[in-house]
This record gives sequence, structure tokens and C-alpha cells, in this order.
Amino acid sequence: MIPLLVLLGLLVAPPAKAGIELVPIVGGLSEPVYVTHSRDGTGQLFIVEQGGRIKVLQPGATAPTVFLDISGRVLSGGERGLLGLTFHPQFATNRRFFVNYTREPDGATVIAQYLASATNPNLAEADETVLLVVSQPFANHNGGMIEFGADGFLYIGLGDGGSANDPGNRAQNLNELLGKILRIDVDHPSGLAPYSSPPDNPFFGAIPGRDEVYALGLRNPWRFSFDRATNELFVGDVGQNAFEEIDLVTLGGNYGWRVFEGNHCTNIDPALCSDGGFVPPIAEYAHTGARCSITGGYVYRGNAATLPVGSYLFGDFCSGEVLLLSGGVQTVLLDTTLLISSFGEDESGELYVVDLGGTVYRIINTEAPVLTIDLNQETFQAGETLVMSVRLQNGGPAFPADAFVGAVLPDGATVFFLTSLDPPAGVISTLSGDAHTFPPVLASVPIPAGFVFEDDRFVAFPFLGTEAPGPYIAFAALARLGALVDGRLDPGDLWVVATHLFTVSP
Repeated sequence: MIPLLVLLGLLVAPPAKAGIELVPIVGGLSEPVYVTHSRDGTGQLFIVEQGGRIKVLQPGATAPTVFLDISGRVLSGGERGLLGLTFHPQFATNRRFFVNYTREPDGATVIAQYLASATNPNLAEADETVLLVVSQPFANHNGGMIEFGADGFLYIGLGDGGSANDPGNRAQNLNELLGKILRIDVDHPSGLAPYSSPPDNPFFGAIPGRDEVYALGLRNPWRFSFDRATNELFVGDVGQNAFEEIDLVTLGGNYGWRVFEGNHCTNIDPALCSDGGFVPPIAEYAHTGARCSITGGYVYRGNAATLPVGSYLFGDFCSGEVLLLSGGVQTVLLDTTLLISSFGEDESGELYVVDLGGTVYRIINTEAPVLTIDLNQETFQAGETLVMSVRLQNGGPAFPADAFVGAVLPDGATVFFLTSLDPPAGVISTLSGDAHTFPPVLASVPIPAGFVFEDDRFVAFPFLGTEAPGPYIAFAALARLGALVDGRLDPGDLWVVATHLFTVSP
């Protein structure tokens, strides 16, 4: 049942550009540079402070507690510090998480593993297992992002080693780890090394180059993320003096630095400008106004209709702008005075903005349509009637929709769709059904701007005793016109969805 519920959440999309606001979640932090979740269903947020502390914020809390303090190991200041955090896909059972920091006293990049305490999950054990150390020739361009892909491997972003214009040409040197995205297997050591390299890495084995390299030609990939629906890797690569870029990074791709800055030849190595072997960015912007340094973000896949599904949220550290890339078009969502050090994503796919000045904000959409349902009770048996109340509020512009109401059965794969409200009638289907198995209960419903609809007895469904016992998920959804005629739920099909758990007794 839960996978379908998660799928429904991934498909929500708002009908138009929304009224975006930032709501402070926690303040009083010391130079926060990242926020993330632990993949374990707890709803906790973990906040990285550059000086060497990780704090954990419990759901509903306003003050975090210290989860890990390695400030004694961390060389912090400027672009150095504790820069990255990610949790193992099986963190709930193996307690493993990973950090990226620049160490005392030499500023080398360290990728290390820690464990959450077996007796107190809100604290980490002090013991460290170092996986990888990369020397840094200068104090800047350390990269810092680490994250697990859907393949279970750990991806690591490393800058070109610093200074300006990559004086050592490290980003193009396959025997250097700097200026690259690395991919390693942390679950299978290799000899004395506490990790191995996946054999499909592009320079694995006898192929010239470092085994760990996944992609190259990056200047300073400070923040990257995976689209949780498509698994595509989006990288915000910080530019030199003129252009910032967003790269869609794939296995073996060369993204051009130091030959190219964005789509533009730097003329540092002019003979290579017409080489043709470089992958251009999917988007760039110039250093106009106050813009000077991209902060990479996330593709929105949340369930609160905050942003258009599939759009990419990012920002600029210098201008404080929160930007959106949607349909190939860049727009400014918010023009703030924040020092946007990072964005973050929670388990439900909602997005956050991290201000280096000390606050983490959640992004909300005040104009998103809000659909809620409620049931008259939580458990039903033969002879009782389920009564569903519905409330819809559309704070944004008008949009048309098909309306769907039903329930996911206890097997988690079968769905009951209502085809009539009075009298209640419906059909049984599955997600792999044909074009006639996802019937709307109401078709082509106009939803006006500012619309508010309430019905305390929208559905009254009697139980006859023939229904399968167990837990159900009641749902109501508004879909784009004709979006479900193919009998499938695809990203972007739904405007908004609401769910409610209930149980049928034997």
C-alpha cells in the first residue's frame, strides 16, 4: 500500500506559477551549509554547520540537538569546513552515514563513515572510518556534496582544487580526482581500501584514468542532486568570472572546464574549443546584476503542490535569488537578501532553503490548491457506512480537472474507483489497467480562481460484508483533463490528491 501512496505523492503538480514564500523552520544556527533527511521514515531533518557540527531537528520541534560534533577534526573558514552529509539507503538498519569535510591541519578533503548510536538514534558514535582522502592544492573549490544514487553507490563532488582558471588543469586530468564527480561502492571493500569502484565506471581497470571517476570537467560542483522520479543527476557547477551552469551529468561525460565556462570558450586552451567532445550545460546564466555563484538545488517531486512537478529549483549565493528552471525557461521565484548556501529535500520531497546566516526555511506555495478529505470513523464493518467529507480550496488561478475518488485495497495493488456518487458505484482496477479502468467520478470540472468547496457528505458508501478485511487508503484527486485515459499515473498527471487511512474489520 505504501508504494502506491508514495507514487500518488510524486505526481502532484500546481496549476500555475504560485505564490512562493519562505517559512523559517529553525534559526540560531552557526553557518549552516546543508539540510537533508535520513531515509528512515522518521521525518527528521539533519542540518550541517560548516564548523563541524551536525544537528538533528525532530518533527514539530523548533530547536535542534547536536547529532555529531567533529569540529576538532575540521579545518573551517572560507570554502572549507564540514561540507556534506548523506545517509546510507539502509540507514534504518545499519546506522551508517557519511560526511565530507576538509581536515585539520592541511585542508585535504576527507570522505568518512560514522554510525548512529545503537542506543540513542539522536546521537552519533565518535568513531570514524576514513574512506577517501584527496589533497587540496588551494583553499577553495573543494566541492562538498555527497549523495547516494538509486544504484546504491556513493557519488562525490570535487572541485578543481582551487585558485583561478584551474592552473593545474586538474579537471581534465583523468589521473586526478579533482574537478570530477566520483562514484564508489561503500558496501564492498577492495583489498585494503574500504571501498571499491563500480566496474562500469568509465575509467575502470585497464582503461587509463582513476577508477573512481564518474564524470569530469567540473570547476566546483558545490551542490548536486538526483531527481527522485527519473534518477537523473543535476549539478550546479560554479563558474569563474562570467557564467554559472546547470549540468545534467551522465556516466563518462566531460563538462568542459577549463576549456569552457558554460557554453563559452575560456581561451585558456584555445586549440580545444572546437574539439567537440564536451557536454554543454542544460542551462546557464551570466554574472549580471549581483549574480556570481550558483547554488544547485532539486527537481521538485513533493506532494504539497509547491512547485511544478519536474521543475528544477536553484539559486545564486551572491544575489540571494531563488530561481526555477521549468520547460527550459529560467524565472526568479524570490529575490531575497539571504546567503543561499544550499537547498535541501525532506522525505516527502518538499524543499528547503539554507541561509548561511543561520536559518533554514521551508518553501511553501500560498496559492497551491489544497484538497482534504475526512472520514466519519477509522474502522468499519458490515452494515456500517463510510461517509467522506471533502474540502477544496484553490488560492490560485482557475484550472479544469477530472475528479477521481476511491480506495486502495489491502493488497496495495488493487484500486476501487467510484463511477457514481449517488448511488455509490464503482469499478475495481489496477495501476496496469487499460484506458477504461481509471474512470473519473466527475469529468471536466472547472475549478475557479479563489474557489472554496465543502461537502460533509460527498460520499456515503455502505459496507455489505463482502469487502476484503484489512487496511485501506481512501483517496480523492484532481487530475489534468484526460491525463489518466491511458490507465497510468505519470508524473504531472495530478493537480492535487488527498488520502486517508481506514480499516475494514472481518
